[in-house]
Amino acid sequence: MADGPDIARVAHLIADPARARMLTALMAGHALTAGELAAEAGVTPQTASGHIAKMVAGGMLVGAKQGRHRYLRLSGPDVADLLESLMELVDRRGPARTRPGPAEPAMRTARICYDHLAGSAGVALHDTLIARGLLDAGLVVTGPGEAAFTDLGIDLAALNRARRPTCRACLDWSERRDHLAGGLGAALFTAFEDRGWIVRRPGSRAVAIAAPERMSPWLGI
Repeated sequence: MADGPDIARVAHLIADPARARMLTALMAGHALTAGELAAEAGVTPQTASGHIAKMVAGGMLVGAKQGRHRYLRLSGPDVADLLESLMELVDRRGPARTRPGPAEPAMRTARICYDHLAGSAGVALHDTLIARGLLDAGLVVTGPGEAAFTDLGIDLAALNRARRPTCRACLDWSERRDHLAGGLGAALFTAFEDRGWIVRRPGSRAVAIAAPERMSPWLGI
């Protein structure tokens, strides 16, 4: 047998429609109970438990017990990035559409991809950071970028020490262009959300731009 990554094992975990719906539901970044995941997938709690056990064993999900409840979440941003890339691939390989990606306008405009900004707003953030010289073309933080991100309260030294890449391009499902992922993408989303400049829409991955005047320098609007 040839050596190499066990792609088939991971693909099998995602291939089941119920498991795929559970994983997609967790892309909002919130932990959900087994019962909530069962409802998202449209299966019985018993069936959901079997699916969850397989995904935990396969490293796709992690669980944490709090009180009487056990909560599940994606095991990391790399799983969310994989799912976003698969959505883009499926959309691109499927029947021809005038516009790729989600049909819901709010989701196309701005959404959360696990912990960073996606959609047209996410692409605009990526492009604006480069245009302003805060990141160079290789997505390396520049001197002006260090100052700007520090002003937002972002600890760049901590991001650089983490195992996760500080900056990484992620091909956007709906825009077919890169948005910013990695530690800095997550830190910027948190900084914007903590200041009330962006707000998550209840029950959705969609994000509203609540303070356009504050977000303008970051989105180029």
